[in-house]
Amino acid sequence: MGDPKKLRKSYRRPRRIWNSDQLSSELYIIGSYGLRNKRELWKAQTKVANFRNQARKLLALTLEERQEKESLLLSFLNRLGLANTSSLDDILNLKIEDILERRLQTIVMRKMGIKSPFQARQVVVHGHVSVGNQKVNLPGYLVKKQDESRILVHVEVPEKSTDAAAS
Repeated sequence: MGDPKKLRKSYRRPRRIWNSDQLSSELYIIGSYGLRNKRELWKAQTKVANFRNQARKLLALTLEERQEKESLLLSFLNRLGLANTSSLDDILNLKIEDILERRLQTIVMRKMGIKSPFQARQVVVHGHVSVGNQKVNLPGYLVKKQDESRILVHVEVPEKSTDAAAS
């Protein structure tokens, strides 16, 4: 069963990590979404692969067998804001950018008009962002569609004091 204190890996790295095409595409995605390292990218790729594998397994079942499981999967992805329409073919068309667009870091950057994804990451990590009443300092937090309107950024701008200017 395993030790409950030791978490298992939440990603699978690519088989050939030194392929030049893959290196350039990974570097572009990391730069455009402000990821810290390739491990964050691989986690997102693994999530997309898991959703697609679930959809493939459901398509292999008969119509009666997959009805309930299909509705559960589609409702979960709809809550995350990934599958807007209701078919398994849309899940098979998911891309890694769809998952990365739902990260708190990216939503804060787009919603608040922050200049770069790295600056948005810093705002999130420093604890200036809350989702509802809960302070969240994880840039990789997947924001649900209903929580997107409840994101608040609490950045205090220091005011110039008149005492320091007078002396």
